[in-house]
Amino acid sequence: MKYIGNYFYKMQFVIIVFLLFYAVSSCESGKKEDIDVSKIDVLVEVSRFDKEFAEATPADIPRLKKKHPYLFPQKYTDSVWESKLKDTIQLELSSEVMKKFPDFDVEQKDLELFFKYFKYYFPKQKIPKVVTVTSYVDYRNSVVLADSLLLIALDTYLGSDHKFYAGIQNYTALTLDKEFLISDVANEFVKKKVRAPDERFFLSQLIYYGKKLYLKDKLIPFKTDAQKIKYTQEQLDWVVLNEEHMWRYFVEKELLYSTSGKLAARFLDEAPFSKFQLELDVESPGRAGRYIGWQIVKAYMEKNDISLTQLLNMPSEEIFKKSNYKPRK
Repeated sequence: MKYIGNYFYKMQFVIIVFLLFYAVSSCESGKKEDIDVSKIDVLVEVSRFDKEFAEATPADIPRLKKKHPYLFPQKYTDSVWESKLKDTIQLELSSEVMKKFPDFDVEQKDLELFFKYFKYYFPKQKIPKVVTVTSYVDYRNSVVLADSLLLIALDTYLGSDHKFYAGIQNYTALTLDKEFLISDVANEFVKKKVRAPDERFFLSQLIYYGKKLYLKDKLIPFKTDAQKIKYTQEQLDWVVLNEEHMWRYFVEKELLYSTSGKLAARFLDEAPFSKFQLELDVESPGRAGRYIGWQIVKAYMEKNDISLTQLLNMPSEEIFKKSNYKPRK
């Protein structure tokens, strides 16, 4: 694994020392808040509509429409749904989903734990009904939060090497795995809690994504950092190892207060890799800037005694200045 530095040299000894240091410091600084959510009561209602539809006959359509009216647009007649029951693609989707999710027990326990943390931080929020569906692999809408409903498309979590994903970009297919399901659920709630910045500065965008990832720290502390940011472990290792050098690049290239729209595409948006415009770009994961923003917000919260709600409303510039952020060396 290569990393960047001065622009971008390779020193095996430094890598080994860094990894040893990181292993030790992670143990020391990886303290989690001692929050007991076991006594928080949540009722998570999960409806396996995907399974109900797979096992249905034409005679069951009226019953399913009455039970799940939000999944049956009125503009379509019953004949449309009856045809879908026999559709070869739908039949294969249902079959593959049942192989991967014969039950939903593990996921339901994760959902219950997530909602316990969610209620701890946002006690007035209501818990939506969870409905699992198939979506013809609409991976851009794997999870949809709409009012009192949380829809989860299980055919978008069959594993990165599944045949259904053969035509999908590899960097996207890597995230189509059940290990990221709860992270995607958390992200839908996080999007409603973290307001996009008014400023166009690159720094503001970094901290915006940093806030979202920090909130995921709080809502799904039982998941790994790789799962929160939707990286493989190797991708996470790369950004950890290169944190200092990425930050130095942003500073030396005077990008922090740039308003160029191209920076989001280079460092924040979904992409096969981040674009430092260097030969080793292909070894980097996309969205590397989000990791930097995450570390800035973490540094701020370690040094300032404020609530989570206060953080979410805090201006980016104030977070940055009071974070005294210094990346790992």
